[in-house]
Amino acid sequence: MRSDSSSLKRKTRNSDNDGFFERVYVIASMIPRGRVTSYGAIARYLGSGRSARMVGWAMNNSHSQPGFIPAHRVVNRNGMLTGRHHFGTPNLMKELLENEGAIIEENIIRNFREIFWDPADGLK
Repeated sequence: MRSDSSSLKRKTRNSDNDGFFERVYVIASMIPRGRVTSYGAIARYLGSGRSARMVGWAMNNSHSQPGFIPAHRVVNRNGMLTGRHHFGTPNLMKELLENEGAIIEENIIRNFREIFWDPADGLK
């Protein structure tokens, strides 16, 4: 039986991404209401410290997943709402966070340090 190695590599690569994305969704689902975390904090918790960008891709894809994934609670390391363009309206991410107590000015969470949730601490 002959196998197509490029097809196998592609499936493995996609499976790896799918598995990583699923793990990201599990962590994102655990972020408490009223708290936020960063792409990098999730990546570090998953043992892939240099994969913050992939966490961002997962959050961008989260809207197509079954069930609710609170992607609005994941921001960049400075508290900036970098993913806001991936929501239904440009202000939806901001509104969702403000409804949970975040103070936002110019698309930056001003009380970021106070509401930051690190999965490494929160999921011991």
